[in-house]
Amino acid sequence: MTINLGTLHIIPIAEDAGLIAAPVSAALATMSDTTAVGVTEIDPALSDTAAFCTHYRVGMEQAANCVVLEATRADRTWFAACVVLASTRADINGVARRALDARRVSFAPMERAVAETGMEYGAITPVGLPIDWPILIDKAVADAAYVIIGSGFRKSKLAVSGSFLASLPNAQIIEGLARAPSLPS
Repeated sequence: MTINLGTLHIIPIAEDAGLIAAPVSAALATMSDTTAVGVTEIDPALSDTAAFCTHYRVGMEQAANCVVLEATRADRTWFAACVVLASTRADINGVARRALDARRVSFAPMERAVAETGMEYGAITPVGLPIDWPILIDKAVADAAYVIIGSGFRKSKLAVSGSFLASLPNAQIIEGLARAPSLPS
């Protein structure tokens, strides 16, 4: 997978594994086919989605965001991930909460998200998350030919197919997990 997208030059992951965080590398090592996984180096100061897409000329519908959720029900608390296109917003309190069968769902605090994943904040990816975490993936992401997503490090991004993300352990494809952002009144 050597492609250009916007101003990015995406290379096969095997050509520079130093661009991905240790949990991502460990997860990829257990997978039989990672030939469709690409990586590209970026300016870490431009890792946040809006700045990244603008600077590297990548459409928001070609980028995906992975957010870490903290769910609770009775005395139980657990983590999950939610993956949606950058052009949308996850329905955390509706669809995600019901899919997780949780009473309450919120974004995990930054310190906890980083500690639990072993990845840098703002670069967390569903690849390499703890094996017992549910990964909720919006159907639009799963249907995408490829998306740009975090690599575990702010200095790079992964390019993967939606079907690759859908094949991750504990992945659940959910229609309507994301919706268009609200327009200002």
